[in-house]
Amino acid sequence: MVFSTILFLCAFLPVTIIGYYIMPAKLKNYFLLLMSLFFYAWGEPKFVWVMIGSVLCNYGLGMWLERCGTGEAHIRLRKAVVTLAVLLNIGILFVFKYLTFAMESVQRIVSDFPVWTIALPIGISFYTFQGLSYVIDVYRGERAQRNPFKLALYISMFPQLIAGPIVRYKDVRERLDGRVHSPQMFAAGAERFVVGLAKKAVLANMTGQLANNIMTSDVSAMGVSVAWLGALAYTLQIYFDFSGYSDMAIGLGKIFGFDFLENFDYPYISRSVREFWRRWHMSLSGWFRDYLYIPLGGNRRGNVYFNLAVVFLATGIWHGADWGFLLWGVWHGCFILIERFLSQRHSEKSGASQKKTILSSVLGWIYTMFVVVVGWVLFGIVDIRQFGAYASVMFGFGAGEFAAYGIRYYLTNQMIFYMVIGIFACVPWGRILRKLPPVKRISEGAVPEAVLIAGDIVKKALILCLLVICFVFIINSSYNPFIYFRF
Repeated sequence: MVFSTILFLCAFLPVTIIGYYIMPAKLKNYFLLLMSLFFYAWGEPKFVWVMIGSVLCNYGLGMWLERCGTGEAHIRLRKAVVTLAVLLNIGILFVFKYLTFAMESVQRIVSDFPVWTIALPIGISFYTFQGLSYVIDVYRGERAQRNPFKLALYISMFPQLIAGPIVRYKDVRERLDGRVHSPQMFAAGAERFVVGLAKKAVLANMTGQLANNIMTSDVSAMGVSVAWLGALAYTLQIYFDFSGYSDMAIGLGKIFGFDFLENFDYPYISRSVREFWRRWHMSLSGWFRDYLYIPLGGNRRGNVYFNLAVVFLATGIWHGADWGFLLWGVWHGCFILIERFLSQRHSEKSGASQKKTILSSVLGWIYTMFVVVVGWVLFGIVDIRQFGAYASVMFGFGAGEFAAYGIRYYLTNQMIFYMVIGIFACVPWGRILRKLPPVKRISEGAVPEAVLIAGDIVKKALILCLLVICFVFIINSSYNPFIYFRF
């Protein structure tokens, strides 16, 4: 079930919210768990048992770890249990996500090697990582969850079940035991949900149609400008698609009394690839930092370049079972390593970090966006040969003498409008405006209550108009994919 559908917005969500709020406090978790399982089973009925099995395994392993004790005599047993947990979780993920790909890769070498086609459960990468982080946190000293239904709710909660953000157990543990609801929190959640819905239903879907029309067309009859237009459209689509889903998940979390951490922080204003990964899919970056990079040694022991290389290999593999995803991880990882090397070398020579000039910031942004956009083309196409053909056209090497359609065929006046709005929405204008002296003086001074009330009324009216616009687009559009569903 997709958030940006009439079924979800007009049936599932209202029933869930009404049922949740009329339930007694002691039954709210059970009701939310039941609705989350129904939400998942609606599209993947047979795979709901895979998720339930994952929950039960992690629950048992967490309880086992807590009963092992903390003395020196139990260290080996605790290490054995957490190792078993890692192997089980990664094993489940491997079987459903990577086994078919591995067998197909072997078949390319051994032609008669059998291949099993295994369907991919939606969201398995997300809920597997959440279960794994829970067990590792218990190993590190967190208190295990004794109620299996609460652990099941943590892992299967429908707002973040399908495409994240990846929620840490320690961040929601207290809210599982008891949480406070308020009209203010509900309103903030509803507003955040509508903003995310607009990102998805309007900006992601419109730019996605343009990207799909171009990137699936014949590259032999494509010009350079059209190829770059498709790449830019996909760059906007994937950001608004995923950040829109994250906004909706965070908003829904607030409606039900949870505070999920932010997952995006305007990544397209980054001035380095390192900064981009501090702003893009922050829950995944933080997960790999805490559960892979630091255990490998981080930047304090071992070879930091090796540790970073492993992390970005894992990042590419996590996104999908294909060589294209692995190459995408390597692409970003190479620039991360180069930036770290140059930064370390520069700091050794200068002895201190230099303040960035406007020119260096602009050049850094251009370089970063070049790396990101080219990487997204590979991410979107996946097939390495097709990516090579498309990239050749982008850089003028594979463009044919005759282009079937010029850029104005795709870039209609309507599409120009959505592209401009999309680019405009990639910038944190609110933060920029708040730094301007006039606005800063107003915010620091006493604002009349009447002005605050009027501003709140205008804001709510705009949110309501945005919701109406979203419904219009959802009803009239047949193009409504969620890119991160496949992960």
